[in-house]
Amino acid sequence: MKMSHQPQSLGDVYALHHDTGKRIGKSFMEDVRAPLFRNWIGTGKTILDLGGRDGTLTRHFKDGNTVVIGDIDTNAMALARQNLGVDTIEVNLNKPLPFEDQSFDVVVLAEVLEHLPYPTITFGEIQRVLKPGGILVGSIPLAYHIKDRWQVLRGRKLWVNGDPTHVQFFKYDELLAFFERYLEVDDVVSLKGGKKAEWFPKLFARDVAFRCRKAA
Repeated sequence: MKMSHQPQSLGDVYALHHDTGKRIGKSFMEDVRAPLFRNWIGTGKTILDLGGRDGTLTRHFKDGNTVVIGDIDTNAMALARQNLGVDTIEVNLNKPLPFEDQSFDVVVLAEVLEHLPYPTITFGEIQRVLKPGGILVGSIPLAYHIKDRWQVLRGRKLWVNGDPTHVQFFKYDELLAFFERYLEVDDVVSLKGGKKAEWFPKLFARDVAFRCRKAA
């Protein structure tokens, strides 16, 4: 849906961002993330997909599960309801989530953390709404790949994936330390970069997927 007016709210900002960037119907590295997430999640789960937009990635793990998409882009979520038949709810991830404690087996946070100005709020809420033993599954671009460090040394702006809505720039070890404030880290997988990223993630991991777990 084309927006002809200036954005008046955070929801408008992201609707415009998704529209002008032609992001609806697309999901970053979908061919790699989809089977990984599906394997991590399994079936028979209640899932909250935060930032799930139009459900492009959600469709790969919705079968056999009960899924709610929470996003601030209501236009995108309308497409998810229409195409996938999943429930949706408008949420602002800078505020408390509108769910009871221990409501979900799984929370998905795919390519979202880097957009959050107050990630401590979001992760406190994720910890709250997960059931004991529940998992957080997601992905994020890292900011300090060796090429990025070289760009900064040359005086250039740190500009991860050319996306102006990125406001968090994590190093590999900083990301793990942040997760461990809230959840146990089960696995972190480099989505590209080959053996170099696997062996030396602090230098060569650029895009990673993660699985974390709430203590039982």
